[in-house]
Amino acid sequence: MSAVATNHTRHETARGRMTRIAMDGAAVPIMAAFGLAAFWLFPEDLGLMTRIAATALFVLSLDLVLGFGGIATLGQAAMFGTGAYAAGIAAVHWVSDPIALLAIGGVAGGLIALVTGALILHARGLTLLMLTIAVVQIVQEVVNKARDWTGGSDGLSGIDPAPVLGMFRFDMFGRTSYLFALAVLLVGYMVARRIVKSPFGLACRGVKEDQLRIAALGGSPKRYLVALYAIAGVFAGVAGALTAVTSGIVGLDSVSFSWSAEALVMLVLGGTGRLYGAIIGTVAFMTIHHILAATDPFHWMLFIGLFLMAIVLFAPGGITSAFERLFNRVKGGRA
Repeated sequence: MSAVATNHTRHETARGRMTRIAMDGAAVPIMAAFGLAAFWLFPEDLGLMTRIAATALFVLSLDLVLGFGGIATLGQAAMFGTGAYAAGIAAVHWVSDPIALLAIGGVAGGLIALVTGALILHARGLTLLMLTIAVVQIVQEVVNKARDWTGGSDGLSGIDPAPVLGMFRFDMFGRTSYLFALAVLLVGYMVARRIVKSPFGLACRGVKEDQLRIAALGGSPKRYLVALYAIAGVFAGVAGALTAVTSGIVGLDSVSFSWSAEALVMLVLGGTGRLYGAIIGTVAFMTIHHILAATDPFHWMLFIGLFLMAIVLFAPGGITSAFERLFNRVKGGRA
């Protein structure tokens, strides 16, 4: 009986792995198709969908460190906000090309992640969690005090990017902003997918599973984690720069603890360690948030809380995990 149960478990695991591979391979064309369809079906909500695309890239960066590196963090907003302010300051004073601004934001986010990661990633568990919160608070205070550059509590405004590739101007209806954000999200997803499937990505997964084994094989777990943290910082910085370019303003909320916590909620809602789970969780959370806030401005947080509780209780692995189980059941029933 135990042999039969073991074989059944192995079969279930293999089938789940095949389902993830299939969904991962189809993620980019599905995202592109739904994104373009939304462009035509919801022309009045392009501003919201642009924010969703930029936020999805931010949550994707969190999935890299948490889902594939096992780094518990509530400080991802430090990289996001640094990238947003770096791109915003560059746009106001020196550069206007939107692609160059994304590069500036990515470099800024990667640098702050590399410096802070080298200092704090020796810790684990709750200690690491507290250190990441401290990083966010420090960065936010620095931004708030540097009023001449950042605008302080009033925010940084006056960001006026040049046309994309010199041809597509950012119009008042948000068409260019949305398509630009969608394109950046798709490219970011493909790059992240390539990273997690590379030998470096596999090594980071190994560190998450068993650091002692990686060390015994001659690897340096801390180096892998710091490198992954810096790479995720680049993604977060690009997401922040994308938000600054498409919205034209950067506020202190972009480098706040609450923004990190909200991103973590979106990731858990979608499912960690899948990449596409970050996209699904962001779309689900922000769409429901928008609908409930518009329907009931006074009690929408109650319904958000009930929705999150239902997901945690009935789909503990997130929305994607529930979809995968349903798909496996249907496929197994047909077999």
